[in-house]
Order: sequence, then C-alpha cells, then structure tokens
Amino acid sequence: MRQIFLDTETTGFNPEEGDRIIEIGAVELIKRRLTGNNYHQYINPERSIPAEAIQVHGITDERVKDEPKFAEVVDAFMQFVEGAELIIHNAPFDVGFINHELSMLPNNRWGRIEDHCLITDSLKMASKMYPGQRNNLDALCRRLYIDNSSRTYHGALLDSEILADVYLAMTGGQTALSLDSDNGSIANNLDINIQTQDRAPLKVIHANSEELARHQDKLAEIAKKSGKELNW
Repeated sequence: MRQIFLDTETTGFNPEEGDRIIEIGAVELIKRRLTGNNYHQYINPERSIPAEAIQVHGITDERVKDEPKFAEVVDAFMQFVEGAELIIHNAPFDVGFINHELSMLPNNRWGRIEDHCLITDSLKMASKMYPGQRNNLDALCRRLYIDNSSRTYHGALLDSEILADVYLAMTGGQTALSLDSDNGSIANNLDINIQTQDRAPLKVIHANSEELARHQDKLAEIAKKSGKELNW
C-alpha cells in the first residue's frame, strides 16, 4: 500500500465556526522509500486569515488571494490520495477539516476522506510509544535526533516531510514481521528495508561543564535516597 504523510494549514481551529484550509502538503512513501511524488497546494479560503494564525504558519491573505478554491483542486487532491494509507499527526484535526471542505461541495460527490483512504494517527502511535511525554513533531524530532532546523514556521509540505522522517525513525526500518501461527517462530519471509536516502549527518551535542555538574548532583541525590552507588 502507498503511504502518504499529510498535513494541512488552516485559518483557525474549528471548521464549524467558519475556519478553512489554506494549504495541503503530502509526500508519498512506497516500500519505506520517499518517491518524490508529492502533492502541495495553497488554497484561497474565501475569508480573511486571523493574525494569530499567521503567527503560526506565516501564510497571509495576500499569499493566497490568487490561489484556487478548494472546490477547484479537490479532484486532483482526492485522486492523489485515493487508496493510500494517510499518516497524519493528530489526524482528527486534519480529517475534520478535509471532511468539512468535502461536505460543502455540490452533492458532496466525494463523501468522506476515510471512504477513500486508511487513516493512521501518528500522534496516537507516538503516545503509545512514549507515554506521558510531549509528542508533537518538534519534541519527536529532538527525541529521535531528526534535524528540523529549517522549520521556522509550520508549513504543510515541510511538516509532512518531517513526519515521514519521524515515522521511519519510530518504526525502526522494519517493514514486515510475520509470525508462524503454528509454533510462534519468526517466519523466513522477514522483510527489512532501511531508508537509504542521503541525509545531513546527525548533530552531536556534548554536555557542557555546568550540565555535567548538575548530572553528578542528581546522581548523588538518587544514590543517597536509594542507598546504592551509581555510575551512570
């Protein structure tokens, strides 16, 4: 199955109160490899963009005033995602906006996005893997050593590309694991593919003297409470 990592930018948080989509970005992954077959579209929301939203994504009324309306791009978008697994961070938000836009089309000819795609919420995945921790994209990038330094503003295509990197890191390069139902052993058809796309080298950040001192103080505190010597 094609996997598509998708993100949207909007005028606000609630489509029921008139907020609209202003950008859609999506990147395609097949057999755990980015294909370069991306979808990216700015959209005229047919309303003004509030200042607080512009502070998040940097998209202004001027930027989208000459862009097509959602109804003019919906067919190309739906044909791009048709039959794929859509992986979205906090999927209910983006799916809610897309479905609201679809519902406003004449005769609602496409129905709902989930009628055409399998929806996977990567935020829910991350919350299960890292319970009790922050699991937004920025936090996951720090945890998984993914460089997102180019992310000055939220942007739909950039965030989709970052999400693809995060997903590949979270899922560890393994594409298929089949268990023999008779004896519980790992079957011989284990299929592993590692992403080999060229990437910038990972940054190594060493602790400074102050951070090392705080670390030693913390170890001493734990050792005192536990009654055991620690050598971490």
